[in-house]
Amino acid sequence: MDPKTTNLPWIRLALFCILNGLFAISIFSCAQQKEEDANSSVTHLLKIQNPLDQEREEELIVISSQEMKNKFPESKKNQFRVYADEEEIPSQWNENGNDVGLAFVLPKIGASVTIELKIVSDEEGLKPEYSKRTQAELSHKFGGEFKDREYFGGHFENVNSLSVPAEHTDHSWFIRYEGPGWESDLVGYRFYLDWRNGIDVFGKKVKTPVLQDVGQDGFNSYHEPADWGMDVLKVGKTLGLGSIATFENGAARRVDVTDSLFSEITNNGPIYSSVFTTYFGWDLPGGKTDILSNISIHAGTRLSRMDLKSTNAIENFATGLIKDTKAEFFTSSDELEYGYIASYGPQSLAEDNLGIALIYPTALLQEKTSDDLSHVLVFDGSSKKLSYYFLAAWEQEPGGITSREAFQSYLDKIILEKSNPLKVSF
Repeated sequence: MDPKTTNLPWIRLALFCILNGLFAISIFSCAQQKEEDANSSVTHLLKIQNPLDQEREEELIVISSQEMKNKFPESKKNQFRVYADEEEIPSQWNENGNDVGLAFVLPKIGASVTIELKIVSDEEGLKPEYSKRTQAELSHKFGGEFKDREYFGGHFENVNSLSVPAEHTDHSWFIRYEGPGWESDLVGYRFYLDWRNGIDVFGKKVKTPVLQDVGQDGFNSYHEPADWGMDVLKVGKTLGLGSIATFENGAARRVDVTDSLFSEITNNGPIYSSVFTTYFGWDLPGGKTDILSNISIHAGTRLSRMDLKSTNAIENFATGLIKDTKAEFFTSSDELEYGYIASYGPQSLAEDNLGIALIYPTALLQEKTSDDLSHVLVFDGSSKKLSYYFLAAWEQEPGGITSREAFQSYLDKIILEKSNPLKVSF
């Protein structure tokens, strides 16, 4: 028998097996590639509905870390990106503070519409560097020493946190511009990290970050006009702008006598920044309490949000605004979920127009009152929690508000939006 004829079936069988094996490998490889592609880029659609019959701009959206984990269980936190059609919206992941999760600022949404955004987990992509539109910082001196509660020598360095030394008090020259600072592209703020605990305003003439340069060339330099702007509010013994207080015996009392203070920069991102502070052992008539304060700001807004928690209930939890005879004081009604008190006029330290306001939850309000120095809001503190907003609008801002009427219209729009938040869902 011809050996070629004898071996032909075996050759055909071998070829068949080889070809089928290669086909199976090819199918497996394609499936594996599809699985890898799926793992490297996962997309979900996010619906955002505007319930108001008016356009809205620069709205902060935060998707909680738990909701993101439910939708993207295998994804890394630092690789999420947000798109409106093909245009990327800058975003950041907040690991700390009161808004943990994916945060971004929606540039614009039309009246009474629902839009869809793409949330993409791009594990292989390199997230770009977004323009920095917010900042928070805390800076104090190193290399010197305290003498009689004043700090001599040394140089400023930024830190992530600070347990305030017992020797520190007002005008110790230890902390640059006396406390933490935070800013958006529109306005900057600070508070005194000492027994005064008042909130102050930095008016800005530019939309770029400025705090890194404030107070570097002399303690009082920021009280004088500069290319970037200046300190525009005289706080003194008043409530300044939204300072934490109680209302006792007909007068507001800021957080003053405490056991100790700790402050931390919890977020310092391109579109969202925040400062966390603990006031240990605030001495009140009903006993001591610890106050936990989280102040946050996002890009494109003048508003700072104050979130407060107390370890004990606080009677007559309060905040307020400085009284200034040069400014007109006015208020909203309390018909919506949020209301405001405000003043506008030539009350800035530059002797030009400055508007300041508090946006508050009307359901918790007990009383609108005043003392000799401040306009005061008194709240129900039995829940041990309180949140409110404060803002300043200086006429020298780029495109700033320059009339009392425009400021009131601006505030009316804010409380309407806060009372009718955007509806967000996957």
